[in-house]
Amino acid sequence: MAARGSSRYSADDTNPEGVRSTMVVLIVIIVIVVLLVLFLWAAFNGLVKRRNRTQEAWSEIDIELKRRHDLIPNLVSTVQGYAAHEQGTFEAVTQARANAVAAGATGDPDQIGPAENALSGTLRSLFAVAENYPQLRAVESFLQLQETLTATEDKIEFARRYYNTSARDYNTQLQTFPRNLIAGPFGFKAVAFFATDDADRAVPEVSFPGSGQAAAGPAPAGPPPATGAQGPPPAIGGAQGPPPAG
Repeated sequence: MAARGSSRYSADDTNPEGVRSTMVVLIVIIVIVVLLVLFLWAAFNGLVKRRNRTQEAWSEIDIELKRRHDLIPNLVSTVQGYAAHEQGTFEAVTQARANAVAAGATGDPDQIGPAENALSGTLRSLFAVAENYPQLRAVESFLQLQETLTATEDKIEFARRYYNTSARDYNTQLQTFPRNLIAGPFGFKAVAFFATDDADRAVPEVSFPGSGQAAAGPAPAGPPPATGAQGPPPAIGGAQGPPPAG
């Protein structure tokens, strides 16, 4: 009886400590799991926000590119009315626009950028043709189209910079540890930058012959040089000094 009582006393004495240890381990595991869930939740939401911001920035570029594409046929039609024989230039612009529209349908910046650069190059050729026809200076529709196209190019450039900044931040988040561990399984993928040639995108100002200072001719370099002898003219008859007294 004494031995049995002693054994029972020993078991009852050690059991609370075992339970306490088990509870501590469970609490630690629960805390770790909760922290992991919170981290996954924060990382996932952060990537979603940056991806949405990048997509929003790209939508702004897409809107302005479509507006640019819509302006080009009217611009070509206006210039074509005064320079019908420049058919090669008009066909090049039309084809470049069609290529840009097709590239825009893919939604891939790597394809859209080169296509838009090619379109910008043909537009520069179109404006170069327009410079040879001063009568376009009086066509209000042409001037309005040029101004609208210039404003559209400025908006595209602003949207491009915002998009590239958003894409850089988003890609950085995807590539840094430990977010890169969840990016792949949750379907997050890096996005391409929208690279363009700033010089090609600038809309040239059409300078018509005979307008402004060009019509007035070059300014004279200075007063015309004096002709003949320098100084006062010689006296008539070659006499020097006052005439002799009579």
